[in-house]
Amino acid sequence: MSGGVPSKVRRLIRGPRPEAVPVLVSRACALVGLLDVAAGVFPRFRHSRMHTIAEVLPGSFGPFAAAMSLSAGVLLLLLAHGLKRGKRRAWRAAVVLLPAGAVAQFTYRHSAVGALISLALLIPLLVHRDQFAALPDPRSRWRALANFVLMGAGSLMLGMVIVSAHPGRLIGDPSLADRITHVVYGLFGFEGPVDYQGNTSWTVAFSLGALGWITAVTTIYLAFRPEHPAARLTEEDESRLRTLLAKHGSRDSLGHFALRRDKAVVFSPSGKAAVTYRVVSGVMLASGDPIGDVEAWPGAIERFMDEAKAHSWTPAVMGCSETGGEVWTRETGLDALELGDEAVVDVADFSLAGRAMRNVRQMVKRIERAGYETRVRRVRDLGEAELERIRRAAEDWRGTDTERGFSMALGRVGDPADGDCLIATAHKADDVPGEYGDLKAILHFVPWGTDGASLDLMRRDRSADPGMNELLIVAALQAAPKFGIARVSLNFAMFRAALARGEKIGAGPVLRAWRGLLVFLSRWFQIESLYKFNAKFQPRWEPRFVVYRASSDLPRIGFAAMQAEGFVTLALPLPRFLRRRTAGPRACAHVVADRVREQDMRAA
Repeated sequence: MSGGVPSKVRRLIRGPRPEAVPVLVSRACALVGLLDVAAGVFPRFRHSRMHTIAEVLPGSFGPFAAAMSLSAGVLLLLLAHGLKRGKRRAWRAAVVLLPAGAVAQFTYRHSAVGALISLALLIPLLVHRDQFAALPDPRSRWRALANFVLMGAGSLMLGMVIVSAHPGRLIGDPSLADRITHVVYGLFGFEGPVDYQGNTSWTVAFSLGALGWITAVTTIYLAFRPEHPAARLTEEDESRLRTLLAKHGSRDSLGHFALRRDKAVVFSPSGKAAVTYRVVSGVMLASGDPIGDVEAWPGAIERFMDEAKAHSWTPAVMGCSETGGEVWTRETGLDALELGDEAVVDVADFSLAGRAMRNVRQMVKRIERAGYETRVRRVRDLGEAELERIRRAAEDWRGTDTERGFSMALGRVGDPADGDCLIATAHKADDVPGEYGDLKAILHFVPWGTDGASLDLMRRDRSADPGMNELLIVAALQAAPKFGIARVSLNFAMFRAALARGEKIGAGPVLRAWRGLLVFLSRWFQIESLYKFNAKFQPRWEPRFVVYRASSDLPRIGFAAMQAEGFVTLALPLPRFLRRRTAGPRACAHVVADRVREQDMRAA
């Protein structure tokens, strides 16, 4: 299955690990950019060594060269990250900017050394141009707004430095408000209230104008450049994935989540396997195991790695199984780290009897006595009016402004193509019917092959009694045999093994300290609460892994995963009334934990 070529050799051949030259060039580029900025801002940054030439240079050329030096320096700093990743467009821009910076260094600072430094950096750029061939990342209009805010703030701060860097040339004693006003006016190309002796006024004006020009040009470019299409499954891709799931979908409980329509997909050369992914902050993030025939997985994985290399993306896999982790590491040379455990309940073994299920049993009985009833049905068996009511309720009952979920969320409810999905609902007739009638809570399950179901979404009316989730999970497990379901995957519990082992007698100091840290972090991420919620149903635990290239990539991968899952949002959300109504994700840690905590408080 691995093809006879050692994994380390394959990793050297096609792995997307950044080469030494782009990394060194990016650092040198950042250094040259800092020198250019310093040369444009600080008048005594470098003493002139060419006084005879300086005397014959036109005096009016100095301010223009200062602005040119400052512009080139800021842009080189912005390009350094792209050069590190081997981006072709960053390389082209650097090839143009470095000579411009050299001219500015020579004419404004009269520094031959500074000019030579800039020109010397061109040599490795030109010699190793084949290592700067990475394609552009997917684009978003939100980057234009983010660029405007960040560049505007940076220009304002750097402008304050420029205005204050010539104390000996200031006329009078301008206040802080005057200096800020001067910076703001200067960014738009107007004269402000601060004045200087000699040509310093022109130097400051040109420098501030250059900062405003950079902010405007980069923002306009990001706003109007041709936008790459976002990750979307085409109808043909979705059809091919459904065919693969029909044959091999019973192998992985997360398989059906590959049908999220905001993912992209690469297929193996034979078409018998596929990997779905999304690119987030330069991380090519796959989730779960590859879809399809295990024998064809290496081909799909190779295509995935080739795509990562072509764009210089950081490859990563979230939530793959032990088998998936073994194949990924063997075929790519990547490493794997246990991330947590998935709670899986075997329907045949589930029962409310026994001391271990006492709390769940009592809660379910109490809720049933309060007048709640449950219904478990296939999506195709629901009428369109009821489906629409469920969709609206799932949207309005969501606890956050942004939809959460990626690796274990389908992102929709009631789609005609998802007729095999299972919906469990809780109902209670009120004296005054609410907006959604007697509907009080919703659970949504996606198919796991032909004999399984995987929990996707948990929502409830906040005014309903606590325990709705326990009630519906029990109802779904008890109704499962009627639908031919033998196993049900519940939520994913991060670092479950550490929490379980750390509380046992005999746990070592390191394990206890690690558990203590996880309990502390649970105040924000609800790690422990989700584990305890899952443990109520006496599941078996299936480990899940994160696959990564290097330990230094883990923080970046973690941040990208939090963005994909909706825990971190870099874009400004639209008002809720303007958003298209969509179905929600699989229950995440914060949602379940909020409910568990609320139940515990009420019980206390």
